[in-house]
Amino acid sequence: MTRAIAEPRRREILTLVRDGEMSAGEIASHFEITRPAISQHLTVLRESGLLSERREGTRRLYRARPEGLAELREFLNEFWTNRLERLRIAAELEQKRRDKRAKPRDSGRRRDRGSNRRKP
Repeated sequence: MTRAIAEPRRREILTLVRDGEMSAGEIASHFEITRPAISQHLTVLRESGLLSERREGTRRLYRARPEGLAELREFLNEFWTNRLERLRIAAELEQKRRDKRAKPRDSGRRRDRGSNRRKP
């Protein structure tokens, strides 16, 4: 699935068919590459579950599959969530280290100041 969206033209194709069906020829008219190249991109997107294909006579109509896009979103969210969780853990560990370093200094300064006081 990630291979399918790695290519910028495939992402453009998904954008084109996000809201409605388009024929392969209509999709190809938006690009300056050959129709066979567009056909290969459509095949990759279809096989990855991101596009549906419907035949109407000799025409093939393509549309984004909301289910496939939802699966992709879940995959990306898991990736992002895992990264955020690791970042949160690293930030908490760094804060604990800083807190440990700050405590001895503060308590040492208070003792030094108190011991330097002169008695009346």
